Amino acid sequence: MARFLLPCLLLYVSALSSGVFELKIVSFISAPPLCPLQPGDCRVFFRLCLKHVQHVSNPGTPCTYGNASSEVIGVNSIPGSATVRVPFFYKWPGSVALILEAWRAAESAETPSSLLSWTATRRTLSVGQEWSETENQTELHYSYRVICDRFYYGETCSTFCRPRNDTHGHFVCDEEGRRHCMEGWRGEYCSQSICAAGCSEEHGFCTSPGQCLCRQGWRGKLCDECDLYPGCIHGTCQLPWQCNCKEGWGGLLCNQDLNYCTNHKPCKNGASCTNTGKGSYTCTCRPGYLGKDCETETNECDSNPCRNGGSCKDLLSDYSCACPQGFYGKNCEVSAMTCADGPCFNGGTCMEEVTGGYSCHCPAGYTGSNCEKRLGRCSSNPCANGTNPPKPAEKQPDLRHNDAHSLSSCR
Repeated sequence: MARFLLPCLLLYVSALSSGVFELKIVSFISAPPLCPLQPGDCRVFFRLCLKHVQHVSNPGTPCTYGNASSEVIGVNSIPGSATVRVPFFYKWPGSVALILEAWRAAESAETPSSLLSWTATRRTLSVGQEWSETENQTELHYSYRVICDRFYYGETCSTFCRPRNDTHGHFVCDEEGRRHCMEGWRGEYCSQSICAAGCSEEHGFCTSPGQCLCRQGWRGKLCDECDLYPGCIHGTCQLPWQCNCKEGWGGLLCNQDLNYCTNHKPCKNGASCTNTGKGSYTCTCRPGYLGKDCETETNECDSNPCRNGGSCKDLLSDYSCACPQGFYGKNCEVSAMTCADGPCFNGGTCMEEVTGGYSCHCPAGYTGSNCEKRLGRCSSNPCANGTNPPKPAEKQPDLRHNDAHSLSSCR
């Protein structure tokens, strides 16, 4: 079971590491001969320990930054094959204490390995792909570098950035580990879609780039139009479900015409219109017209406006009088004759009027504007006690000798 768990554990550790320190053995020369009898069969391995810099002179302290060993290789195969890798799971500190040991591999499990050489030094190591080599090393010559693992960036390999294009983000990473959103996305992790241009940020939203989906109560291509109250006819809104009536309209649904005169102009023929509320009105007609909307033209001559025998002619909203000789005025009401013309008949007396014209004072028994009418004997109603004058064809009684009945009848 342990055989299967160990590779899984190593894979898990490798996946979590933020970087790795790599060391390559360039050359190794041991002071005493490694294998004086059989030099071709000598096999060695190298052990690397990374510590805090203050512990460089103390071999017994733990390898706080990690340790690793190379594979066992032959002495003649050292160049290019002896590599030691120490992964780290923290911010790279920059400066470390490095202890490198060379060991002769044991020929059997019972034979202990022999330490051939070791070196301790302090190194300031910057992250990068280039290899740095040791100087003035005679026995053990090596090169080294620090590189960040995949998805880790920066001078300390502490910036994590893994490109993704799923529900959790839509971005790529640059050389410094900075996220750059793909087209149509925004936000710290590029998980917010960019809606259509002009889409209301307050009343609209989108689940993918270029959309503009309206929240409840809003509509329109850009979600900037509010929904009216259901049934609202002549109204507007600033917020959803309002019904603010436009000018001239009233009621809960703005369906009552408060300015019927302006909106419909019902009155005809120049009549004036007055709103009376709730869609009603009245028309004030000009002379010569009648009807609810003053749609019917009247005949002004029906009222016989012309006097003194004048003849009437109906006009559009008016009339004219054709006056007989001797009269003038709108209604032929002014006489053109004077007393010099002798207009009074039957002995009437003519009097000049201050305002123009004349008047006749008629003698007894005559009447009319010119004293042209003769009064009958019965016009003064002389018969008393409810008696009527006799008919002309009836024979009148002889009243010469009866004074009591002299006033009971009239000839």
